Amino acid sequence: MAPDARMMSQMTSKAGFVAALDQSGGSTPAALRLYGIADSDYSGDEEMFRLVHSMRVRIMTTPSFSGEKVIGAILFEKTMDGDVGGKAVPSYLWEDRAIVPFLKVDKGLAAEANGVQLMKPIPDLDALLERAVSRGIFGTKMRSVIAYADRSGIASVVRQQFEIGKRILDHQLIPIIEPEVLVKSPTKQGAEAILLDEIIRELDGLASGQQVMIKVSIPTVPDFYKPLIDHKSVVRVVALSGGYSRIEACEKLTHNQGMIASFSRALTEDLKATMTDAEFDSSLGRAIGQIYSASVEKSPIGS
Repeated sequence: MAPDARMMSQMTSKAGFVAALDQSGGSTPAALRLYGIADSDYSGDEEMFRLVHSMRVRIMTTPSFSGEKVIGAILFEKTMDGDVGGKAVPSYLWEDRAIVPFLKVDKGLAAEANGVQLMKPIPDLDALLERAVSRGIFGTKMRSVIAYADRSGIASVVRQQFEIGKRILDHQLIPIIEPEVLVKSPTKQGAEAILLDEIIRELDGLASGQQVMIKVSIPTVPDFYKPLIDHKSVVRVVALSGGYSRIEACEKLTHNQGMIASFSRALTEDLKATMTDAEFDSSLGRAIGQIYSASVEKSPIGS
């Protein structure tokens, strides 16, 4: 069974961007704090995940959050397993919102070595992928981190990403390969040059017809990742915000033709739990419009 043809068409060619709603255990408290929920407002992981699920459901059910501008959404495993008004989240996103659902599958980062952080082992990956397929998930996402321009370290990151990516492809899912170069790296541009070489080497080694998505930090040199955008084995190249504010991330994204956003914090940074529904929709709609313009029209905020 091949990936859903309608979802593939949307991810290949529809104008828009990908929302990242995939904060996991380590990043969830920060996401809740930004939303206006303090650590003291809840007790234990179960309550924490209930609160963040409620936040995500509010985002997903807000009128402005639709496939008109948001073409895909990356989910945390517990979000995939959750529901929206009794309907499974992936089904709700696709059937009610025309948004393609993805699943974050990595289990966090190992300790830094050779200037990078590889992914920790992903136990029971095949079982997770089978569950994802059964729930209507289209693709996956997994993140590694690159801190310095160390060729052996970067090569090991890309090799691990594609080794796991091929297992994901075997389940007829489209992997988002995410080797994040830290935006504050003192050797960011050099790391990006090595990364581009290593990714192209792996892409060229994929079997005929196999395709992946690539998620990277916005490059130092505009349009630097154009060879990835043009590669026959790449569905789409998406950009993470990497700690930039939404205004900064959108401005930098406008200088990269063919690259669209896949923002997390930069998408939701203005949302607060205390907002009325009208205020929430207005704020989210404004953010979506700004990110869409930077992704598609290449118009900076305020232009």
